[in-house]
Amino acid sequence: MISRAFAARRARGQAALVPYVTAGYPERGSTLAVMEALADAGSDVIELGVPFSDPLADGPTIQHASFVSIGKGTTVRGVLDDLTAFRARRDTPVVLFTYLNPLLRYGLTAFLRDAGAAGAQGLLVTDLPGGSDPRIEAEITSSPLDLIRLVAPTTPIERVPEVAKGGSGFLYYISRMGVTGTRTELRTELAAEVGRIRAAVDVPVAVGFGISSPEQAAAVAAVADGVVVGSAIIQALDRGGAAEAGRFLASLRAGMDR
Repeated sequence: MISRAFAARRARGQAALVPYVTAGYPERGSTLAVMEALADAGSDVIELGVPFSDPLADGPTIQHASFVSIGKGTTVRGVLDDLTAFRARRDTPVVLFTYLNPLLRYGLTAFLRDAGAAGAQGLLVTDLPGGSDPRIEAEITSSPLDLIRLVAPTTPIERVPEVAKGGSGFLYYISRMGVTGTRTELRTELAAEVGRIRAAVDVPVAVGFGISSPEQAAAVAAVADGVVVGSAIIQALDRGGAAEAGRFLASLRAGMDR
């Protein structure tokens, strides 16, 4: 479903829009309403974050969302229950965004089984670099879930196919070094970097980290197959809940499609 969502946008000359939201934020019972608002506002794929107590790859906005969610009782099982409820009402593909520790504590085999049953289409494990644990990677790639790989600006272009090996759905390009968070500018080298990466892999390339305005989303959409937005969605939730998150995402979609 993920590759089909990207292909459908490509056929229309557009880029896919992939918002991120932390499950259980801002309230334990708010996940369904937030996901529905994002789906209805133009999401092609939704990244649903599993809150983790040590989210080192995330900036202060998403870290805060994770800590609040955990403090209000969100568990891995609870995230899968939220996804089950969403899947009964919407068909937007969902990627579960997580760290390795929660999967191992839950039990990897059980998690892959239960995630598939709940309606997930993909899995992004931020601290599982390509080749770091072949056994775990093999179990994920043999499941029905797409394994979403990550590539950074420091990845030599000749290594990109190796890093992306076993991945499917799309390749997530981290557009800048550091942790997640909104930025006021995009790097001038981005277009050339994305072009080289797209030429090196046979899956769509989505760009994230720092996108916070319709203008930035449009600039990324002009050079990439997809646009990933995370911290700015959390900030919209803080301003006005699910309705504001939906309005903000719709503004990004409109900017991308002009």
